[in-house]
Amino acid sequence: MEVQETEVQTNRVFTVPNLLSVIRLLGVPLFLWLILVEEADLWAFVVLAASAFTDYLDGKLARRWHQISRVGQVLDPLADRLYIFATVVALTLREILPLWFAVLLVGRDVLLACLVPALRRRGLTVLPVHFVGKAATFCLLYALPLLLLGDGDGTLALLARVFGWAFAVWGVGLYWWAGLIYAEQVRRLLRAA
Repeated sequence: MEVQETEVQTNRVFTVPNLLSVIRLLGVPLFLWLILVEEADLWAFVVLAASAFTDYLDGKLARRWHQISRVGQVLDPLADRLYIFATVVALTLREILPLWFAVLLVGRDVLLACLVPALRRRGLTVLPVHFVGKAATFCLLYALPLLLLGDGDGTLALLARVFGWAFAVWGVGLYWWAGLIYAEQVRRLLRAA
C-alpha cells in the first residue's frame, strides 16, 4: 500500500489551522478537569465534540487555504494522540472503559514510540499520515464521546453505548492496522538506508 505525503505548502507557524491545533491541545487539561474532578460529563462531552470538529476543520482549512505546514504536521497528530490518550485514561479511571481496551490503544502508541529513535537516526521526525490512520482517529474521536454519553440510563445512553462501541471496535482495528503500516514504513526506510 503506497503512502502519499502531504507536501508542506507554507513555512508560516501562525496559521488558522495551527491555531486550531493549539486550541485543541489546550482543551486536553480542561477535558481532564471536567471529567475527573468536576465529573461534568456533559461539558466534557462538549469539549470532546469540539475537539473532533476542530480536528476535521483544521485539516480542511489547511488544504483549502494552502496552509499545510511542518508545524501543523506535528501539532495535529500530537493533539489527536493526546486527546485519545487522555480520554482513554479518564474513561478507564471512571470505569466507563474496561482496562483491556485502554491497554490495546496505549499499546499501539508504545509500539510506535519504540520506532522513534530509529527515525531520528535517519533525520526524520514524523511519518506521512496514512488514510487508515485518519480513519482510525475519526472512529476513536467519535467513539470516546459517545461512550462517555453512554454512561447512564435511558434510551439516549443506550444508543450512545451501542454506536460508541461500534466506532470503538472499528477504531481500534484501524488504529492497529495504521500502526502496522507505520512500522512497515520505518522498516523500509531503515532497509533503504
